[in-house]
Formats: sequence, structure tokens, C-alpha cells
Amino acid sequence: MMRCIDSREKAMADRTAAHGRLEDVASTPEEFDRVVSQALPILLERAGNCTRRFLRETGQWSDDTAHEKFVLRWSAEYLERFMLYGRSEVPCRPLFLLDSFVAKQHSQPEPFCYHPELLAPLGRFLDGLVARAVISRDALIALYHHCYGMSPRDVIAVTGLNESESQRIYKNFRRWRESGWQRTMDEIGMTDAELEQLIVRQERHPQRFNHEAERIIRFAHDHYRKSEPDHYPCLSRSEWASMFLEGYGCNYRLWHLALCVDCVQMTWDLGRHKASTVEKPRLELRVRP
Repeated sequence: MMRCIDSREKAMADRTAAHGRLEDVASTPEEFDRVVSQALPILLERAGNCTRRFLRETGQWSDDTAHEKFVLRWSAEYLERFMLYGRSEVPCRPLFLLDSFVAKQHSQPEPFCYHPELLAPLGRFLDGLVARAVISRDALIALYHHCYGMSPRDVIAVTGLNESESQRIYKNFRRWRESGWQRTMDEIGMTDAELEQLIVRQERHPQRFNHEAERIIRFAHDHYRKSEPDHYPCLSRSEWASMFLEGYGCNYRLWHLALCVDCVQMTWDLGRHKASTVEKPRLELRVRP
């Protein structure tokens, strides 16, 4: 019992000390990195509290698991950006710089994470899928299926992959269907009832539903594509044609085309699409894998 108490007291003392260091001035990028890396749970909690408070103040908060997971995901993204941003702001007090950084994100005219549609089931579903695609190749490749109904063969055709590169696409599809999709749904808090609700909505009003989905996913694509600055810019048709013809830029093609409706439609008649089994892609959402 005494060991338990001592352990708790030590943890509290360590947290207090870490909090104090965050309030002190970090004079160099190296010092900033060291102080921040030792206090990540504190900073994540602080970013989460700010995000939660903002949602409450704007009338977009509900006390449920889905909203808590939403806050956690966005707090983590804020913290990741802050760790890069803060190194260029030294000397600074990291704790107060985080407050300023998060407040700046909240004060944008239309901050992405507070877009009202992202808190509804369809918005949460699409936001969760695209956010997962940023960190998971399986999820990235799965976007071709969820957005356009593509098979592995179609993905290989539209991205112009060679034979050696193509084998991974089949593995990506298989892993996503076996476990990736369900794990992602659990992470974003989508219930079976909400997923069925989306399917029913699409069956009853397909044109209206897909139009709404395309509007949200274009918004999400543009936001998340910025996480890979080198892969963000759209190319001209002649630049795409050169890339396909000469066979370079495989990673750029896979990333950008999964996250850009206009470019995947533009390049459809440049790749090896004659071997494909579907027509020129248009966004028709598939909820399940």
C-alpha cells in the first residue's frame, strides 16, 4: 500500500515539475524539443480542453464517446503541428505558446475541425476515413474503393502502377477488409446503427446523398493533403501525362489521386485504364469495405 502511495506521489511530483518546465522559457529549438517531449500528456490534455470548450461555446458539443474521440483526434493533430511550429518560435514559454497556437486555429474563419457537417454521422465517417488515410497505406488505397467503388485492378490502372508495384495493392485491400475498416470505425466512434443509417439514406436519396458526400470529402481532401506538402499540388494535364508516360512519381500518384477528386478524373484517360472494369470515376460513396 505504501509503495502504491509513494508511486502516485512521485507521478504527481513529476507532472508538477513537467508543468513548471513548460512555463519556463525555452531558449533553443533543442531545449524546446526536450521540454515538450517530456510533457506530451499535459500538452495533449490542454489542447483537448481548449477544443472541447470551443465546441461547447459554439453549441456543437455532446457528452458522448463520438465527440470525445473527435476531440482527441484533433488535439493530437494540433500537438503534432505545434511541435514543428514551436521550434521556430524560440525563445518562448511552450505552455503559453500552445495556448496561442490552438487559439489561432480556432479563430480561423472556417476552421476545418469545427465544420458543422463533420460532427454529423456522414461527416464523422468521411473525416475519419481520410484522417486514417494520412497515416495508413491500407486506408489510403481503400479511399479509391469508398469514394469510387474501385477494385484493386482499377486502382492499378488509374495510378499506372507496374507489375512489381501492383502486388501491394491487393494486400492493402485484403488487410483493410479483414481488420482495417472495423478498427477505423471503432476509433472514430461510428456505431452499427449510424452506419446503417448512412446506407439507408443513400438508398433512398442517392443523388442528394452523394452530392453531400462529395462536398464534404473535397473539403477533407484539401485539408489532409496538406500533411504531405510535396504531394499536395495539383499538376497540369501535360505534367500528369509526362509522369504516366515516363513511369516516375509512384508515391505521389498513389497519394494525390486518392485525395483529389479533380485529378483522379483528369488522369483517368492517361493511365492504363483500358484494362479497368469501371467507367470514368465519379464520387459514389461506399460505406462498407
